Amino acid sequence: MTHNSIIIEDIPRDMLRLGWFSTGRGPGSRNLLKAVMDKKEQGELDIEISFVFCNWDNDEEDNPKREQRQIFFDMVKGYGIPLVTLSWKRFMPELWKEDQTAWRNEYGKELRRLTGQYPFDLGILAGYMLWMDDETCREYDMLNLHPALPDGPKGTWQEVIWQLISEDAERQGAMMHICTEEWDRGAAITYCGFPIRGGDYDALWDRMHAKLGASTLDQIKAEEGQDEPLFKRIREDGAKRELPLIVATIGAFADGRVRIEDKKLYAGDRRLDGPYDLSEQVDAALE
Repeated sequence: MTHNSIIIEDIPRDMLRLGWFSTGRGPGSRNLLKAVMDKKEQGELDIEISFVFCNWDNDEEDNPKREQRQIFFDMVKGYGIPLVTLSWKRFMPELWKEDQTAWRNEYGKELRRLTGQYPFDLGILAGYMLWMDDETCREYDMLNLHPALPDGPKGTWQEVIWQLISEDAERQGAMMHICTEEWDRGAAITYCGFPIRGGDYDALWDRMHAKLGASTLDQIKAEEGQDEPLFKRIREDGAKRELPLIVATIGAFADGRVRIEDKKLYAGDRRLDGPYDLSEQVDAALE
């Protein structure tokens, strides 16, 4: 894995403008927005959030997260950030039933029309639960969180952790990758990592190996699920790093240390051949 040393250049630059995409389902969405806005208000992030886009209007029928989302909407408005909504449930429902790829393309076209009036430099998918269409991925530079190291497993965070256990892995982490037409396959831009061996982990691995002597991993998944102690510990150590990683990533762009050009990562005029390691900054944020 490449560790890139990035030199900050003393050049004038404009404030970084962010486009914020969130489904606003619960406390996680609010905590992330608050963390970034707190850093902005403290003068630690030179950013402006041009808009927050949500794929719900929040007056739909059959809306299981209405109360949580309303708290999020009120928070956005309290910060004075323009809120842009487009209900995925009410958008061309017949096309959704017939052809979801065509629906996604039409939804993306309307998303770009609505957000196009708010120019931004970098999009952040902050708990955004819809897949982006290909054209939006091409037109906008957007970053998404993936709960694994750049060379780690694909899939949901649950699938990632079970895969790590099945491989007897030694490290876990999280990364921010660029959104491309290939979902979850865009190049890693930043990452942080941590060991899942040593200290308390060794006893948890010993217990897991003892269980695997009598059961299969599938049986352990079915019987214990996310309460399995090793699984739970890996998740806890990964989850607490996700928010600091996103904040540190935004900081690297806001400071002018890195930029994206043609979907590639640059430091000044130098194209980087791998993601930027933010492990030290993330660990420092946890202390």
